[in-house]
Amino acid sequence: MAASVSPLRSFARAASRQVKSHRRPAGQAGQQQSGAVRRITPAHAKTTAFLTALSYLGYEAHKKVTCATAVFARDKAEEVVEQADYLYSCGETEKLYQLLLQYKDSDDAEFLWRLARASRDLALLANIAADQKKRLTYEAFDYAKKALEKNEACFAAHKWYAICLSDVGDYEGIKVKIGNSYIIKDHLERAIDLNPKDATSIHILGYWCFAFAELPWYQRKVAAVIFASPPTATYEEALDYFLKAEEVDPNFYSKNLLMLGKTYMMLKDEEKALLWLNKARDYPAITEEDRQVHKEALDLLKKLGG
Repeated sequence: MAASVSPLRSFARAASRQVKSHRRPAGQAGQQQSGAVRRITPAHAKTTAFLTALSYLGYEAHKKVTCATAVFARDKAEEVVEQADYLYSCGETEKLYQLLLQYKDSDDAEFLWRLARASRDLALLANIAADQKKRLTYEAFDYAKKALEKNEACFAAHKWYAICLSDVGDYEGIKVKIGNSYIIKDHLERAIDLNPKDATSIHILGYWCFAFAELPWYQRKVAAVIFASPPTATYEEALDYFLKAEEVDPNFYSKNLLMLGKTYMMLKDEEKALLWLNKARDYPAITEEDRQVHKEALDLLKKLGG
């Protein structure tokens, strides 16, 4: 197929041909100099003006078509994102995954990080076989990585990259998992810098602190051998992040309620632990993760006699 030519370039060539057609052949009577340009008559001026106007109108029409196409594409993208967010809010994990899978080759980070999240949520479903769970976990990480490559300034891409990298670590062994922890923390902090009002990123950073605060002694020993200064954190640090997340967006996430209860348990504050565990138990169970949180909260409440 021939390459398309812009209207302005077409006009430039047409104007050039017009000027050449106005030159007299060599030796023609009345010629003052070989190649001299003849005086432009009013008729010729009108023709040139017409061509200029025609080219301008074509250019304007091209602009309008291009603009309309871009607007349509943007509106379509926004429509898909709205549909995806609705399915997510309803806990329709498989439908959401199938919807977003159509955009796996997209250059839009907004599609890609949502697809990473959907792949991860699908992996968490109870009916997913172990091999499929592993495949979806790595698939989620690939989509999150691609989202980050497409838009480094997207806070959600940083957040889901951190989450999915942590998930992949479960299959890579303790050395890789601890090594990845530095990268995970960096991306979570970057996500919070980009959007300080995103409670989920703050929660996950709290979870990071909690995980290293409760790291078993033998894993600490491994970390100390592998790394000169292995990651460390305290339950107090974890609590600060969980409370901050709740302050930013109250009751936003069942897991944050659960982690507040568990952190207070580790800090030996049974009264506050009971308060938050009851909230986690009573949280509407929409997603598979909500249902898992509900079960764990019930188990912990029985343990505490609540």
